[in-house]
Amino acid sequence: MAAARSLTTCIFCKIIKGEIPSFKLIETVHSYAFLDIGPVSKGHALVIPKDHTVKMHELPDEYLADALPIAKKIALAQGLENYNILQNNGRIAHQQVDHVHFHVVPKPNATEGLVLNESCWPAKTASMEELKAYHAELTTKLEGMGKL
Repeated sequence: MAAARSLTTCIFCKIIKGEIPSFKLIETVHSYAFLDIGPVSKGHALVIPKDHTVKMHELPDEYLADALPIAKKIALAQGLENYNILQNNGRIAHQQVDHVHFHVVPKPNATEGLVLNESCWPAKTASMEELKAYHAELTTKLEGMGKL
């Protein structure tokens, strides 16, 4: 029941259905792209899969295969040299709408667009031993998943 309820209240599902107006850029069988009404910079666009899925790892592959070429077309159409493609999964990862979506955020200069600094991107130092151990663990899991 919760999934059906979220379909009827999801702002992105309503945009896809035309119940909420948008500045549509591209629409395919699997995706809908439009300008963000709260842009971080001029041209900030969203690419949303038409499948109502909350997190990217739950989304069927055909929707993922459609989304990035659309983001690329939007970046090319805008003539962007510098930009960010952003996708968040879960509240603590800054996801605000419970529907998978990709941001195409133009970065025209140092102050406009997505702004990150050391505190926003707290890189840590990892030892070669730590990396080697995690690499072995992760590749084993990936191999167990089979061919993608």
